[in-house]
Amino acid sequence: MIVPVDQRNVLQAATVHSIAWIASHRSFCAPDFVAVHTPERQRQYVLDKMRQGSRFFLLVDDLPVGVVSVNGCLIEDLYVLPEKQRQGYGTKLLQWAIEQCDGVPTIWILENNRNAQRFYEKHGFLLTGRIHRITDGLSELELTFASKET
Repeated sequence: MIVPVDQRNVLQAATVHSIAWIASHRSFCAPDFVAVHTPERQRQYVLDKMRQGSRFFLLVDDLPVGVVSVNGCLIEDLYVLPEKQRQGYGTKLLQWAIEQCDGVPTIWILENNRNAQRFYEKHGFLLTGRIHRITDGLSELELTFASKET
């Protein structure tokens, strides 16, 4: 079941976000940067994004297993707990998020996050060629939804 995130479940969503973000980023982010992504910090992150117009959703299957956010046609923050990955939860969240978009779904990923790129491309997203430089050594790549899953 996918439910909207609100004050009652924001800490659950933030905990999933924290655990999954750390697992997915620890191989290419500095350890001190990874360490600050605690559930409490991510709770504030989720609340701040919600105040700025993002809608967060929590996937619950007995227990919370994944999160995603949508703002207009921008899909962000799609994370599934490491032990629940490769069980269809990410696909379910992505399909849900696509349906929530009010235009062509768009995603930005870190250029070195190859797992995310493969996942989105498998589900019909294509690189647009647009790049957003974060630092001198790190950029984000834009992908847009081009077709149904192959």
